[in-house]
Amino acid sequence: MSSRTSPISRPITIRRAVARDAKRLTRLVRGSGAYAGKYASAVAGYRVGPDYIEAHRTYVAVGSDEHGDRVLGFYSLVLAPPELDLLFVADEAQGRGIGRLLVAHMQSEARAAGLDRVKVVSHLPAEDFYHRVGAVRTGTALANPPAVPWDRPEFEFRIPSE
Repeated sequence: MSSRTSPISRPITIRRAVARDAKRLTRLVRGSGAYAGKYASAVAGYRVGPDYIEAHRTYVAVGSDEHGDRVLGFYSLVLAPPELDLLFVADEAQGRGIGRLLVAHMQSEARAAGLDRVKVVSHLPAEDFYHRVGAVRTGTALANPPAVPWDRPEFEFRIPSE
């Protein structure tokens, strides 16, 4: 578990997700403004279940507010083959450095697991974000109708050894 201070003024803790986080993570995915309108089909019915959390390295960024701990974002790292499978930041928390914290944490986890690169198939509206946090464009993932009827940019994080 690590604590970091981010520009949102309260400390952000990144911790391993647990089964009881599943419903909150599912709501975060389904409620993402980046998947509104024509992109809604990609997350309609999507579920981050306890089984998914157990099978992958899933981490949540948690901030404290007047209601207790609040999940502000999360990511999931798949080790074989190495891929950043999910990365979401709550709409109201975007632009505050949480995505950047999650990416840095993911890179640290990837390094600890002995990975030298991690693939990302990006959602189109997230393409600029991945450029800003150092991912390199490597290609295009072709559409996979009916759930994802559009091509998506493919990126890679290169993980230097320390």
